[in-house]
Amino acid sequence: MLQTLPPQQFDRLKTALFILCLFPLARLGYLAATGGLTANPIEFITRSTGTWTLVFLLATLSVTPLRRWSGWNWLIKFRRMLGLYAFFYALLHFITYIWLDQFFDLTEIAKDILKRPFITVGFTSFVLLIPLAATSTNVMVKRLGGKQWQQLHRFVYLISIGGVVHYWWLVKKDVTDPLIYALVLALLLGVRLVWWRVKKHGP
Repeated sequence: MLQTLPPQQFDRLKTALFILCLFPLARLGYLAATGGLTANPIEFITRSTGTWTLVFLLATLSVTPLRRWSGWNWLIKFRRMLGLYAFFYALLHFITYIWLDQFFDLTEIAKDILKRPFITVGFTSFVLLIPLAATSTNVMVKRLGGKQWQQLHRFVYLISIGGVVHYWWLVKKDVTDPLIYALVLALLLGVRLVWWRVKKHGP
């Protein structure tokens, strides 16, 4: 199978992926300009940015299995971009909540975080995502050291679980969509567990 890509082809693919990852934001901008954000635009924006945060988190976790199964080692170079887009949409999700929903009322925000479990889990997941985004550069990898950097970035597993739980507790009744995300996440984490067991105990 294809192991590497010519530099020019890789650069074109990376640029295309970068632009594609901006599509959810562009869509929101278009809907805002054309009055298509439904009767509850704040809820629509909140749900949309939250959903895309989960999509990019799962896409980030999908890179390693896809690379191992396909032999396309160049896929690993897209993982950082996908992870940063996950943080980007999580940040938009958070800003929508504290600005458009709560109008920066810190007292009400604190009450929400403490009293509403789905917000508690979502906020915790967002806070854990911040150091991962902050240490995504090559400089930080060298500063932390490869082993410590890997240990820190394993929090993405906990963050992803928190994101799914946040979504599940939010919808309450029709859990079809969060169930799909939960199954995909379970598959991605299950594969890693199998690899770990094989590495530790042998096939």
